Amino acid sequence: MTSKPTTEQVPAPARRGSFLGALVPPAQRRPLDELADRLDLDAGDARAKTSAFWVMLVLSGIIAVAGVITDSTATVIGAMIIAPLSTPILGVGLGIVTAKGRLVARSVLTVVLGLATVVVLGWLVALVLPDTAHVLANSQVTGRTSPGLPELVAAFATGFAGAIALARRDLGDVLPGIAIAISLVPPLGVVGVCLGAGAPSLAAGALLLFASNAVALVIAATVVFTGAGYAAEASDARAAVHGPRRVRRAYLVAAVALVVVAVPMVANTVQAALAELWAGQTRAAAEDWLADDPAAVVEGVSWQGQDLVVAVRTPNDLPPVDALQADVDTLVPWQPEVVVVHTVGERVEDDR
Repeated sequence: MTSKPTTEQVPAPARRGSFLGALVPPAQRRPLDELADRLDLDAGDARAKTSAFWVMLVLSGIIAVAGVITDSTATVIGAMIIAPLSTPILGVGLGIVTAKGRLVARSVLTVVLGLATVVVLGWLVALVLPDTAHVLANSQVTGRTSPGLPELVAAFATGFAGAIALARRDLGDVLPGIAIAISLVPPLGVVGVCLGAGAPSLAAGALLLFASNAVALVIAATVVFTGAGYAAEASDARAAVHGPRRVRRAYLVAAVALVVVAVPMVANTVQAALAELWAGQTRAAAEDWLADDPAAVVEGVSWQGQDLVVAVRTPNDLPPVDALQADVDTLVPWQPEVVVVHTVGERVEDDR
């Protein structure tokens, strides 16, 4: 009895035409076991990995909070470089791709506990500060409490770069740069500081920035690892032992998470664009309002909460503010209150 000839199966990583094959060439592709060892804290020497993760996370959290409090960009960058929080986040993506529910669950739990740790550190520091008003106004806080679409696009680009660098053996040198580009621990430090300072709305904005970066990392890792052949490799190995398994639910959850973080970021972007538009229109209205005073200068228009602040410099008396308020009411839908800050300026002549 003769058996039918079998067609040799080409390993998943080497299949031609695979998605992202050009970005993760087979010659430089990390084996699945090696990638899992890097992203699964329970693989290999789990005790050493776990201790290293928590030590570095606590230290990076302390450094990040210190950088936020002192408004030091260099200090915050240092916290980004040593922060290990991207490892379990990318581990979520690998767990989804390889259909390992335990890896996904362990990684999510690690991320949540890490999040809570850094937030508590920031909260405790804010509680002992004598005055937190100046902290809430510094650039480290204001730059992370109102994320928009540009931040989401940057997070996706960084996530793809990080996943590709991990999937390839020849791109390990770029990982520190990727750690700086992705913002994980600093926003959590801002969350804690804002909560300790009694500013929950600002804390929510910083938490949204972290969530968007985390979701972008997971989705980017899922796409890259699938395109690099890890999903097919894991599926073939799993089917040979346990039979096929459906993983559509995990992909659906990732898609829903993306929508959840994208909607408020789109809203923030639209709101910022409209606020800038209305501020420009208010400036034009203020210049028309002062047209009869050749010495008057509109030095700036800014938002203070829901109010519009118009800074005017002139040595002369101002016309009635009611006229400017009426013009602004026709421009901005919710009719914000117009606050005019009047500076009396005069020219000092040199007698020499």
